[in-house]
Amino acid sequence: MEEVTNMRLSFRGRSTAASPTLALDAKTKKLVSEGVDVLSFGVGEPDFDTPDHIKDAAIEAIRKGFTKYTPSSGIPELRQAICDKLRKDNALDYKPAEVIVSVGAKHSIYNAVMVLCEEGDEVLLPVPYWVSYPEMIKLAGGKPVYLRTGIETGFKVTSEQLEKAITPKTSLLIFNSPSNPTGAIYTEEEMRKIAEVCLKHHVAVISDEIYEKLIYEGKHVSFAALSPEVKANTVTVNGVSKSYSMTGWRIGYAAGPRDVIDAMGNLQSHSTSNPTSISQKAAVAGLTGPQEPLEMMRVEFEKRRNYMVKRLGEMPGFKCLLPPGAFYTYPEVSALIGRKIAGKLVTSDSVLADILLDDARIAVVPGQAFGSSGNLRFSYATSMKVIEEGMNRLAKILTTVQ
Repeated sequence: MEEVTNMRLSFRGRSTAASPTLALDAKTKKLVSEGVDVLSFGVGEPDFDTPDHIKDAAIEAIRKGFTKYTPSSGIPELRQAICDKLRKDNALDYKPAEVIVSVGAKHSIYNAVMVLCEEGDEVLLPVPYWVSYPEMIKLAGGKPVYLRTGIETGFKVTSEQLEKAITPKTSLLIFNSPSNPTGAIYTEEEMRKIAEVCLKHHVAVISDEIYEKLIYEGKHVSFAALSPEVKANTVTVNGVSKSYSMTGWRIGYAAGPRDVIDAMGNLQSHSTSNPTSISQKAAVAGLTGPQEPLEMMRVEFEKRRNYMVKRLGEMPGFKCLLPPGAFYTYPEVSALIGRKIAGKLVTSDSVLADILLDDARIAVVPGQAFGSSGNLRFSYATSMKVIEEGMNRLAKILTTVQ
């Protein structure tokens, strides 16, 4: 029997939705624990182990007793390593005081939204978006303004579209390239046009670059590297979760103007305080140690991407782009809505995802979780064996389409 409470939940407590991707992952893991043979293409988590030299650094930190509080915004050694990385990889020059280390890139984004968004502000958000962006905006008292994109535009928003959406209440743009869930990458020219609009209208930018090391076509350009003026208007967010297969270590970071980073640090000092001491030492090893494991993972992800996209393109009712970055495909499946699969009527992408889980034992995330409809997100951050079997199961159940 569930315990009943007399406590009154706040508006935030009542209105904040759970993360759909984490909820799906929990459901999938529960089924697996019950002996159900489910293949998961849901959560964006590399299946590779954390490289040994990173784990060794954490073990050494424990043995040396590096298990106490650290400065709230991160240890100096890690903040300097982040500065060195940004200078080398992104042509961005920051001082350690302009960098904050947080409990994952998600935490860095949350901190940035909280200090840059006033009550009633409008925040521009290209659709499809990562599931947590809208909830963060709402928690800060802001209003998400959705900029719709589709497969015909490569899931990218244009500068013209951006300009039309700006009002006197617009304060912020959340920009994500490479993108979750689509894998889309903006060219330097596309970014320059977007940056011009933002500067013209005094719209600040949070640039989420967590997938920068996972690029298969084109190159990564940091938004803040476009010009000194753009840099002064941008908070760059990144982390070690995806690149170094360190999802559970929970280390992300942000770099930006000193006053913004100071405000984020003050906020963090009253919420989580410092990120885990041991994880910070491990992150130093990741950023400063051998980088070959990153390329090994990228090459393997590219093979998986190519295979999955080829198979999905052969599926009836599926239309799939070749994503240039990240480790997701985002096929359009609107042609299946209104049809029957396994005798069940498909009324939405969410219903289709439920059918695939219940009848094919495949876990995918419906497009509705990312603000769009008629799409499914497949993660190829899993083994080729799982991908092959999953595509076979998908092909089999689609033979029942009526």
